Amino acid sequence: MTQRNPLPQARRRHRRAPAVALCLLACPLAHAAGVKVEIRGVDEELRANVLVYLSFERYKKGGADLNADTIERLHNRVEREVQSALRPFGYYEPRVESSVSDLGHDDWRVTININPGKPVLVAHIDVRVDGPGENDPLFQRILRHLPLRDGERLKHAAYESIKTDLQRTAATYGYLDARLIRNELVVDPPNRRANIGLELDTGERYHFGATSIRQDVVREALVRRYLRYQEGDPFDLTQVLRTQFALDDSQYFSNLEVLPGDPDRSTHIVPVSIHADPSRRHRYSFGAGYATDTGPRGTLGFEDRRINSLGHSFSVEVQAAQVTRYSLQSRYNVPIGDPAVEKLTLAGTVEQRQLADVTTHTFSLGPSITEVTGSWQHVWLVTAMRTTSDLPLGAEFLPGAHTDRLLVPGVDLASVPKGYLGEALFEHPFFAELRGSHATLGSDANFIQLHLQAERVFRLGKKWHLLLRDEVGASLVSRFSQLPTVFRFFAGGDNSVRGFAYNDLSPTEAVCTQDPTTKQFLRNPDGSCQRIDQYIKVGGKDVITGTVEVIRVLPNNFGIAAFFDYGNAFDSFAQLARKCSPAAAQQQQCSSLQYSVGIGLRVRLPVMTLGVDIAEPLSSSLRWDATAQVFRSVRPGPRLHINFSPKL
Repeated sequence: MTQRNPLPQARRRHRRAPAVALCLLACPLAHAAGVKVEIRGVDEELRANVLVYLSFERYKKGGADLNADTIERLHNRVEREVQSALRPFGYYEPRVESSVSDLGHDDWRVTININPGKPVLVAHIDVRVDGPGENDPLFQRILRHLPLRDGERLKHAAYESIKTDLQRTAATYGYLDARLIRNELVVDPPNRRANIGLELDTGERYHFGATSIRQDVVREALVRRYLRYQEGDPFDLTQVLRTQFALDDSQYFSNLEVLPGDPDRSTHIVPVSIHADPSRRHRYSFGAGYATDTGPRGTLGFEDRRINSLGHSFSVEVQAAQVTRYSLQSRYNVPIGDPAVEKLTLAGTVEQRQLADVTTHTFSLGPSITEVTGSWQHVWLVTAMRTTSDLPLGAEFLPGAHTDRLLVPGVDLASVPKGYLGEALFEHPFFAELRGSHATLGSDANFIQLHLQAERVFRLGKKWHLLLRDEVGASLVSRFSQLPTVFRFFAGGDNSVRGFAYNDLSPTEAVCTQDPTTKQFLRNPDGSCQRIDQYIKVGGKDVITGTVEVIRVLPNNFGIAAFFDYGNAFDSFAQLARKCSPAAAQQQQCSSLQYSVGIGLRVRLPVMTLGVDIAEPLSSSLRWDATAQVFRSVRPGPRLHINFSPKL
């Protein structure tokens, strides 16, 4: 290695005292520039490892005082530290040149030029698994996907990862007597060759023994239904952990421990013990927040986590917001089947909501059964409802309050992640709900409705993501006026088509002008309006929305996004093909797709992401001019959206 120091020895001696004095007078190196290290000739991976090994970097981070003597001592270590840093990557004979420059004011620049040379290649790698687990797919997967192959550059980390994978797999999946009987890495640097030999003897696989349970919270039979394994199954530590998670999520217990016992070497059995104390039975919660869709909002909740030893639970929650004026929801849950993912629920709701220009009052009550099969969760439900829609008295169709009494069976289908244990999900890659009602069930409305939502995030690179979201809803109903407002679709808002207000995209209905003298609404003999005062948004029987969003991850948990949204709610898919002119709008025959573009800021918080978006509609909106009795085209301006979500 060649080292060049610009300070002659005599000069360094003369300057040593001032250098020490300056170090004492100045703040520690941690706050100053101190030493600046420049590494040339290697890629970022090697450069990062060299920095880890360099004493210069450790002194800089530690804030130690540096003088000329210390700099010289650290400089003398550079060659062997670089060699040690490159050896794990297969470079055993690098050439290193370094120099130190005095920048004045106790600042130094260290320049290191590295020629890593030719790497050591793997001449032969032999990894074997012997014993009863030789053909176990768990080990075969490792052997099929080795991170090192013959002819590739030697990487010590890859060699260590093979050993770690073999040993960890054996310990996790019950091969508790497994041992490495061969563990060889022979390197020949002059010939740039390396031979690797690894051989694992698995020994017999252990099985689950009896599970002892110590708790006085719920019946033991219920606890055993939470177990992710059965006695006699091959031992699998992941299933022990899943049992711990499932029992934790039940919220019955505190200080919960699910622990494997000492293995019996003669019978190859591993017993398991479970110990738990009761959790706090009652839980109270409250919260407040704000979003551009809902405005200010507040929530107050109460939960009784275990009403009895059968594990029944009860919860009630009160919400109030600008859109949901009030909502009282209660649930009585009974664990069934696999209690981690299956339950019978009796739910009741009383709420008042503002759906665009229509106010609804709804009371609903009914049972549901939640089950999970594979990667799908399905919820079967029947809901008895009484819902009232309040329209202005001058509305052209069904003016005033209109009440529907319904019995609505339905089913929800949602994708869930592998190993799902009933924990709350913030998003579904796919979600579908099917609802319907008919007069034969005693309902006032006949309809069938399907609502589909899909969302997927694609990784475009280390720091780039593509988010695609789509929504389609369709209703089959003999007359649109028969479809209660609570089952109609709206679009626009933070989680729909940004650039438009919440529920702003919707079919409209005319409101007749009121005679100022007689206070009568001006209607034709057929009930239609002679003169129209305004158009109100009443929802549609179909909907389409979607999002294409590109996200760039930034340092410090920030991100930026650019997006394109589209969608609308309408009364017929055929309307999408019609040009939405003012004349067509007056005949209520158009609901073309609306489009918007925008940019946003993402802030990743511990459990969610804050999104702040500015969106600009790409099309003009039609606004009713009551004086001229015509629609006029109005270009809306940009709109701010604030949203909390679990997505990036």
